[in-house]
Formats: sequence, C-alpha cells, structure tokens
Amino acid sequence: MRYYGNVFRPPSEARSLIIQATVGCSNNNCTFCYMYKDDQFKIRDIDDVIADLEDVREYFSYYERVFIADGDALVLKTEDLVKLIDYINENMPHVNRIAAYATAGDINRKSVKELQTLYDKGLTILYIGFESGDDQILKDVKKGLTYKDYVDAMEKCNEVGFETSITVIAGLGGRARWRENAIETAKLITDTKPTYVSYLTMRVYENTPMYEDYISGKFEPLTAEEILFEIRLFLENVDSEGTIFRSNHASNYVLLGGVLNEDRDDLIATIDQTLKEKNFRPGMLRGF
Repeated sequence: MRYYGNVFRPPSEARSLIIQATVGCSNNNCTFCYMYKDDQFKIRDIDDVIADLEDVREYFSYYERVFIADGDALVLKTEDLVKLIDYINENMPHVNRIAAYATAGDINRKSVKELQTLYDKGLTILYIGFESGDDQILKDVKKGLTYKDYVDAMEKCNEVGFETSITVIAGLGGRARWRENAIETAKLITDTKPTYVSYLTMRVYENTPMYEDYISGKFEPLTAEEILFEIRLFLENVDSEGTIFRSNHASNYVLLGGVLNEDRDDLIATIDQTLKEKNFRPGMLRGF
C-alpha cells in the first residue's frame, strides 16, 4: 500500500483502513493549517488506488471501517468514487462503514442525485471542517468558503441522510473576533444541525501564514481562560437538539462531551469549574 506525503484522518477513524484517493488538499490556502503545506495536490488515478488495495488483499479481513483520504476526497468524480466504493463492497465483506473528508465546496459541486448514489453505495459519514461561522474570519484565514456555502452543503447532506461530523476552532478569530467566532459559529450549527460537532483549539504552527501574522502582531491568540469563555458563549447560543458535542481533541484545554441541548448546563458547569480552579490540561497532554 503506497502513501504519499502527509496522510491525516479523524481520531474516530483510528482503526480504519486509510485509502488515499487524493494527495493533499485542493484549497491548501488556509492560513492556520499546516497539514498539507508540503504536499502538491493531486487526484490519484482510481485504478492505481485499487491496484494498491490489491497489494494488501490479505489484510482485508481485519477491517470493518474504511476512510477515504486526503483532505477532500469528494473532489473525485462521482463515477470514480462509485468504482472505488463498489470495489470495497465486493472485496471487503467485513466493512460496515465508509467515511471521507469533504469540503462544502465539493458537496455543493455535486448534485443531490450524485450524493444519494454515494450514500446508497455505502459512503455514509462525511467529515467537514467548518472552522468558523463568521464570514469575516473565514475570509481572513482564506478558507475559500462562506456561511451560505456551509448551509447549502448541509442541506444536501441532511436531505440525503449522511451523518456529518463538523470541526470548529475556538480562538480562530483571535482576540479581535472571539465573540463573533462563538456567536456566528453557534448560529451556523443551529442552522445546519450536524450529527457531531467537535471543538478544536487554535494552535499557531511555524510553517503557516498565521505564524507570520502572530509574529507581526496582526493575530493575537487567546489565553486558556479566553478560549473557554469563547466555547461557553457558543454553548449559550447554540440550538441543535441531538447533536453530539465533543471537545476532546489533543489541543483542548478541557475535555468536554455531551449531547446538545440536553447537556448544555452540565457542559457549561464543567467550563465554569475549570475556570474557577484553573486546572487546564497541561501542555504535555496537549501535544506540546
């Protein structure tokens, strides 16, 4: 099995077979993201991908889940994705879930009929990076998407029946727009009602344009206390009954988990207790 460049997957796909259908990210302009900065984007020939799978056929029985990488696998032509999924269905009898990263742009470029075909074939969960619901922040970090793009994409996903796992980033707006980041992201989650929403915490990496903004003083990162105030403000404003909420990424200062809206008070209470005791997760547990 050949892999090219840096390959990433969501934490929940740790036991999945990772199939690299694309290399890197088609946007790769986000100022905060370090993941694919060293990789030139490429869509792999689907026959080459299947040939790679043939090389590891003896291990197929170990896997119940498959994750299609890299950063936005849904950029592939629908017929190529169908060919890959058909191969999985025909050759991996133990696989019961197929997932992929997707961008709102990729989703919006496909028709509901195309998305329904992929879902019916077995691609049932999409991981989508919202990052923020604030259009100014999205513009500043060069995400290349807007609030409306996310709403349009999620309308399609919800119509088809996809499970959707959304990531947002506390602190992405820095000190200048932390309130907007919290409130507008809460509105976006309210309007789209994903299956899962996961909070990450903004970290400035040296090989990113955001680092230059940090050095120049253009971007002021939040303190641990300010990050938790932002997440608290999000929780106060979000209305997405049944969405599973998580803040358990390595970057987070406190581990949170619950179901919106029923666990809102408990989640806020945990934040308040953490703020009172200042017992934030130490750097060694946050990947530092």
